[in-house]
Amino acid sequence: MLVVLRIRNFAIIDTLELELGPGMNVVTGETGAGKSIVIHALELLLGGKASGDVVRTGEEAAEVEALFDISAAPELRERLAAAGIEADEQLLLRRVVSAGGRSRAYVNGALATLKQLSDVASGLADISSQHEHHSLVNPEKHLDYLDAFGGLDEARAAMAEAYRDAAAAQAEVVRLTSMLDERSEREALLRFQLGEIQELDPKPGELESLVEERERLRHAARLIESAARAEQTLYADDGAISEVLGRVVDEIRKAAQIDGSLEGPASALEQALSLLEDTAKELGRYARGFDLDPGRLAEVEERTEKLKRLERKYGPGIEGVLAKRAALEAELENLVDVEDCLHQAQRARDAALDEAKAHALALRKARREAAAKLGDAIGRELESLGMGDARVEMAVTPLEGGSSELVVEGARLGATGIDRAELLIAPNRGEEARPLGRIASGGELSRALLAIKRVLSMLRPAGLYVFDEVDTGVGGAIAEAVGQKLADVARSRQVLCISHLPQVAAFGDAHFHVRKEVVDGRTRSSVRRLSPDERLEELARMLGGKEITDAARAAAREMLAAADRARRPAERPKRKARAAG
Repeated sequence: MLVVLRIRNFAIIDTLELELGPGMNVVTGETGAGKSIVIHALELLLGGKASGDVVRTGEEAAEVEALFDISAAPELRERLAAAGIEADEQLLLRRVVSAGGRSRAYVNGALATLKQLSDVASGLADISSQHEHHSLVNPEKHLDYLDAFGGLDEARAAMAEAYRDAAAAQAEVVRLTSMLDERSEREALLRFQLGEIQELDPKPGELESLVEERERLRHAARLIESAARAEQTLYADDGAISEVLGRVVDEIRKAAQIDGSLEGPASALEQALSLLEDTAKELGRYARGFDLDPGRLAEVEERTEKLKRLERKYGPGIEGVLAKRAALEAELENLVDVEDCLHQAQRARDAALDEAKAHALALRKARREAAAKLGDAIGRELESLGMGDARVEMAVTPLEGGSSELVVEGARLGATGIDRAELLIAPNRGEEARPLGRIASGGELSRALLAIKRVLSMLRPAGLYVFDEVDTGVGGAIAEAVGQKLADVARSRQVLCISHLPQVAAFGDAHFHVRKEVVDGRTRSSVRRLSPDERLEELARMLGGKEITDAARAAAREMLAAADRARRPAERPKRKARAAG
């Protein structure tokens, strides 16, 4: 619900604030006073095209701001949350247009793109004016309205689930078919890659071991020389360290026989001598046992380079190469079974498609039945609005096949079934039914949209319905019927109606008057809510012209009373019952 609309420096509007209430809000005023400017400003706020022409002469920018109550719109709050926009029960939209034509949009105070603004505003309001209309003239929305009217939500949800199953099964068929088509080429590639890995047959940790061995082989002469020289110095040569240490051990051992406190050092020296001799012998064995096979180094270097190339191609690391080998073996095994898998997938796809087809055909039948009832219901509304010769059709036609593989009786299968729907209308007898947007008369279009919204008002359309000059070209009893229809819509939706007919204005729950005046040589438009007495005067003016007579006031008073009675038909039997008692 729109709570407050603020407009600044927009066309001839200097500053304007409109506080709307629930039910039917009526805006009246003399021709040219700026009533429709309010609608144009609201359209801009909801994502309409911006132009510097809307900026009031002499000003730098125009600004439109609206506060919506979204407490009864959980889906919108969820959509805002998904978009990262904080919102509780209120939503603030703002649009600023510079004199140069550039515009900025804000959602709850945060800068937003025009697309974000349009997405957020979607469903907040539906505007009907002289060929300026939104969702009800958009054929993409008509199937939603038809299904809602026919109570087909559950059938549509079942259709969507069946379609998802069929689409998933079809995707698997496409995948396996492509795999089968490429099988020979793919199999050759897989076998080549697997052969490269199997030829080397790498082992975990092998590359690290080879790198260590390569370093030993590269420096073999140095290692042998170092080990042999160490053995000689420590043990083999005359006067070696072990020989000198042995004499020290003998001397300290004899001394320990005299002084027992030297027993510990003597034992330590004996251990050192033993360790020194063992180490020297080990170094000797290392030097004499070193394999100097000249071909081994070449073998190690060759295998090391091959393993590194394998790592670069299939790694990372030998572990990655081994994982790649397992994956290649698994894919080769699957390729062998691809034909059987494809046949199974095709059978699953056919079964899923049969299931989806059953849902789609049942939904089409229900839609055609609902379409006839919806057309009749809208036709009855139009008859009461003075368009008794009008014919309304909700055309249910097949979705075009396109490139989809999922086709039912020549129609493309989608999540909503195999149908598209569009509201068509022939305003006059003998004319061909055409889309709503192609109706030539603005008055006919406005009344047609009013009739549709009257029928659909309890379903899913927007929370705010805006009507601009919906009463164009009508008068008398038809004008009163238009007012009654608007009041009926306002029972379940907020309505903002710009009117020049007192018969319509009398049905308003709140009445606003737009006035144009010249202040300091500048024309400006202002709006204010009328009190009950002021409202009576305004209706009298609309009835009688500039000179308001007592007769006009009396007629206006009776018109208000009649509208009040028409708005509350349920109370009349109660009054009669009390009177009879």
